[in-house]
Amino acid sequence: MREDTTLSDQKHHQPSEFELIATYFKDLTGQAGVALGIGDDGAVINSSQNHQLIVATDTLVEGVHFPVSASAGQIATRALCVNLSDMAAMGAQPRWFTLALTLPEEKANSTWMADFSAGLADIANRYNIALVGGDTTSGPLTVSITLLGEAPPEQSLKRSGATVADSIFVTGYLADGAAGLKSASIKNNIYSNSDRLLQRFYKPQPQIETGLKLRGLATACIDISDGLVADLGHICKSSSVTATIYTAQLPIAADVRQLAPEDCIDWALFGGDEYQLCFTVGADKLAIIEQWISSGELFASKIGTIGAARDSDSLVTILDPDNNPLSANKKGYDHFG
Repeated sequence: MREDTTLSDQKHHQPSEFELIATYFKDLTGQAGVALGIGDDGAVINSSQNHQLIVATDTLVEGVHFPVSASAGQIATRALCVNLSDMAAMGAQPRWFTLALTLPEEKANSTWMADFSAGLADIANRYNIALVGGDTTSGPLTVSITLLGEAPPEQSLKRSGATVADSIFVTGYLADGAAGLKSASIKNNIYSNSDRLLQRFYKPQPQIETGLKLRGLATACIDISDGLVADLGHICKSSSVTATIYTAQLPIAADVRQLAPEDCIDWALFGGDEYQLCFTVGADKLAIIEQWISSGELFASKIGTIGAARDSDSLVTILDPDNNPLSANKKGYDHFG
């Protein structure tokens, strides 16, 4: 092999899997509890005493979960935030994560990788979580993240547990997810100049602190990724109950109402990509939640109530402002639907 490689040779040097890991991911392992991080066949983690391990995995595919035009940094922040939202829904404290990154050859370069690594580090540092392992392969752009968190025994939140007469709440605004997707996907449209909506799509804010606060208070909880009606339906199915949503109480941001007055209710119900929490609360804890909301300690809205199970295919009833039922035949996002 020649020793005097030219500048052209250096530009076209294809880094190996181990060079990619050492250069762009080695520094993301500094969180407490990591006894042995990246570099071996497996990680060694010192888990906290008297805690259960909570594990969640999400996979994002180019052209399905983010536009082909997305930057490496935008892809990284979205991938990690989406997975952190699952930790929030479980009432878990996120601690560590693994990354499986499949890259086409044209993206396995220093510019793309540096941007991706910086986006990953931005979110990892914000939530004090450490990268402890994973894999890199060549192929269509795919990002798979497995997140590990902790919760005291019997204190993690679940989809089961909702009971009749519980109140249904959601955090934040709804319909931002669908509007944000339009902002990210369609250039030169009425949404494309909205920095807020673009941020909501590429850097959704996982409700970690809210999930931790809801331990011992919420009877059931889920993050809204596939649409409010679909995800609330998962709570109903797991809890053997039904639900009623009042559209007049759906929290929709003023800019989305202005940009999409005819679509915003539909987006709020079925749009998905919100990464807010939908949770239920019994009458005995309702005053605590309402006090937090009134004092500004919790940004959440009551949108409905839990009812008894019934012989019907529909788990969720939707009522318009005049209490007339609306069709709930639409489904949330389903990869195989």
